[in-house]
Amino acid sequence: MAGTTRDHRGRPVVAVTGIGVVSSIGQGLEACWSALTSGQSGIRAISRFGTEHLRTRIAGAVDSLWRDCDTAQELTLRAGIMAAEEAIAAAGIGSPGDFPGPLFAALPPAELEWSNREALFQRAGNGGDGDAYDRMIAAARAQNDPGGFRLTLLGYVAEGLADRLGTRGAPISLTTACASGATAIQLGVEAIRRGDTEAVLSIGADCSLTAEAMVRFSLLSALSGSSDDPELVSKPFSKDRDGFVIAEGAAALVMEDYDAARARGADIRAVVRGIAEKADDFHRTRSRPDGSAIIGAIANTLDDAGVEAGAIDYVNAHGTGTPENDKMEAMSLYDVFGDAMRGVPISSNKSMIGHTLTAAGAIEAAFAIKTIEDGLIPPTINYRIPDPAIDLDVVPNQARSAPVATVLSNSFGFGGQNACLVMSAEPG
Repeated sequence: MAGTTRDHRGRPVVAVTGIGVVSSIGQGLEACWSALTSGQSGIRAISRFGTEHLRTRIAGAVDSLWRDCDTAQELTLRAGIMAAEEAIAAAGIGSPGDFPGPLFAALPPAELEWSNREALFQRAGNGGDGDAYDRMIAAARAQNDPGGFRLTLLGYVAEGLADRLGTRGAPISLTTACASGATAIQLGVEAIRRGDTEAVLSIGADCSLTAEAMVRFSLLSALSGSSDDPELVSKPFSKDRDGFVIAEGAAALVMEDYDAARARGADIRAVVRGIAEKADDFHRTRSRPDGSAIIGAIANTLDDAGVEAGAIDYVNAHGTGTPENDKMEAMSLYDVFGDAMRGVPISSNKSMIGHTLTAAGAIEAAFAIKTIEDGLIPPTINYRIPDPAIDLDVVPNQARSAPVATVLSNSFGFGGQNACLVMSAEPG
C-alpha cells in the first residue's frame, strides 16, 4: 500500500534504504568510500591483456573479481550481483534470492556477440519444449558452475541478475550510454511514484575493459593518451586534462516507498527528491554546443525536486576529464546557477575511480548519498593546473568536511543522453 508521505507534487516520497558498490578502489561501500575520501586512485596499468600496440594502457579495473571469468559479461554479472547483495543486505529487505520488487539494470549496450548467440542456439537444439529463447535460457542455466556466475548465455546479464536475486516481474535492461546508471535509478523512482511497487532494485554494472573497447574509445579521441604514472592521469577540470580513463564497477540501490520503509523499521539513507533526463540529436558522441540538453536536464531535475538552485550544497560532477565535456558541464551549471555556482563545491569521483561508463551514474549516486550522511565531500585529485575557463570550486586534491543536505548528481552520455538526480537527507 502506498504511503501518505507526499512530495510537493503529491507523489509518494522515495527513500534509499540499501547501497552496494564495487569499484577499482574497493569492494563494498565503506571500503570504497574510505579510499575515495582519502584521495586514493584505482587507476593502474592493465594486466588482463596485452597492451603493447594500444595508445592507452591504463584503466580502473576490478581484477580482483576476474578469476574464473572468461568474458566481460561474466565479470559484469559478478560485479552486479556483489553490489546488489550488499545493498539488499543493508536494506534488510526480503530474503536471499527473493527480492520483493522489480529490477532495473543499466548494462553495457553490446551484451552478446552473434558468434556466442549462434553457438548457444546450436547447443540448445531445435527441439523440445518452449521457443528458442526459452531453450537458450535453459541451456545457459544448465552450464552454470556451483557459484552461479558462469552464465553461458553471456549477454542476458539482466536475466542472470534477476534469477540470482529473485526480483519480481520481467527485468528491465537499459542503456543510455554514460547516463545509464542514473536512468536505472530514475525508472525505479518513477515505478514507486506511480504506485506500481513499494520497493525496487536499481543496478548499474559495467566491466567492459577489453582491448576492443580501448581501441574504440581511442578512435573517438575520448581516452587520455597518457600511460605514465597511471594514478595521475585522470584530472577532471584541470587545464591539462586530455581524456577519460576507462574503468569498471557496479552499484546497486534499494529504493522504497518512504512510509513502507519506515513502517518496517528500515534505515533511511536518503530520499531521491528529483529526477529528469533530456537528450538531443546533435551528434553520435557530442552534445549540442549550446549545452541546451544538459542545461535542460539540470533545470528539469531541480524543478522535479521542487528546489531552487540555491538549495544545492554540493554537485557530484559527471567530470570525465575530456576537454569538451568538463567545459560544457561548467558552462551549463553557470547557466542554471548563475554566479552563485562559484560558491557551490563540485568534485569528480572519476579522478580516482575512472569512468565506469554504464555504471557511472549509479556509483556516483551512491557516493553522493555518503557525502550527505558523513558531511564529507570527496576531492577531485590531480588538480594541479587550474583551467581559467572553468571557474569552479572543485574541492582540489583533499576531501572537505562540510554540512551537506542536498546533492545534485550529473550523468551525461555520448550522443547527448543526459540524466540528473537530486538527493537529500531524510525529511524531518
